[in-house]
Amino acid sequence: MRLTIIETGLPPESIRDDYPEGYPKMFEELIGAADDEMTFETVSVVKGDPLPDPETLEAILITGSAYGVYDDVPWMCTLKEWIGFAAEHQVPMIGICFGHQVIADALGGDVRKSDKGWGLGRHTYQIRHKAAWMGPNPPETFSVGVSHQDQVLSPPPDAIVIGGNDFAPNAALAYSRGPIISFQGHPEFSDKFLEDLYNVRRGTRFTDAFVDEAVESFKTPDDNKVMARWMVNFIHARH
Repeated sequence: MRLTIIETGLPPESIRDDYPEGYPKMFEELIGAADDEMTFETVSVVKGDPLPDPETLEAILITGSAYGVYDDVPWMCTLKEWIGFAAEHQVPMIGICFGHQVIADALGGDVRKSDKGWGLGRHTYQIRHKAAWMGPNPPETFSVGVSHQDQVLSPPPDAIVIGGNDFAPNAALAYSRGPIISFQGHPEFSDKFLEDLYNVRRGTRFTDAFVDEAVESFKTPDDNKVMARWMVNFIHARH
């Protein structure tokens, strides 16, 4: 199985040299550990790569990004149209953070900056709809690192809320119009990367106390491997 990773963002410039292969490599390591037969290719729209014909793809994953769905960058409208084509052609598609948001926006949801402000640290979500790709005995909750201010405030009409919490009620979605799932959290991010990411904005956008509290929340174990297995199960179930 080949997973096409749509790269929509890069690590902040001040830490980019520490993570030169960026988000695609993080996903390759995460998902490859759950399925050693999965192969990967990256299409970097943020670096100017053209989007491929969705009909030629086996599965799609859209990464996180510092951009919002409302930003005026050359590839944004094209990506939203392309998501609609991919859904129409029933290509299995996964969205993470910005990917979660842009899929919702492209398919009729409402995505904006939340008046709740920034979410940082480890967030725990209640599972509200247990899907087959979660396996025979899914947990009641899952925990994952986050870094976001934008949210899916209203899901598209055909979306099912898989999980959420008080801060982000629509943090995991599944769609009936196509084989699509998406998550607000970042299972591909290690705690080290999250801390580095938060520290980029320490003392400017984020107070020291806010960052310290976020890092302290890493004492709650993550469910990154669980989410990787979900994604692998989802992709294989659709084939």
